[in-house]
Amino acid sequence: MTCKQMGGPCEAPFHGDKADEVIKAQDSHLKDMVAQGDETHRSALESMQGRWKRPVSGMGWYLKTKKAFAALPED
Repeated sequence: MTCKQMGGPCEAPFHGDKADEVIKAQDSHLKDMVAQGDETHRSALESMQGRWKRPVSGMGWYLKTKKAFAALPED
């Protein structure tokens, strides 16, 4: 999956055997990009941090992302 497919601004690819692996990779990517001064990733980082503060809407994003991951062809 790409950063953009999970709500981010870029096409950086993330690979993993499970959806949780790519979600964690994107979370790390967002933090790294903002730490490097890339403001285009800030809103996605804030959304990522906020979804865990709002469990109901955060779970909706999580389930949607897992479903999208499952629908992708295998590498």
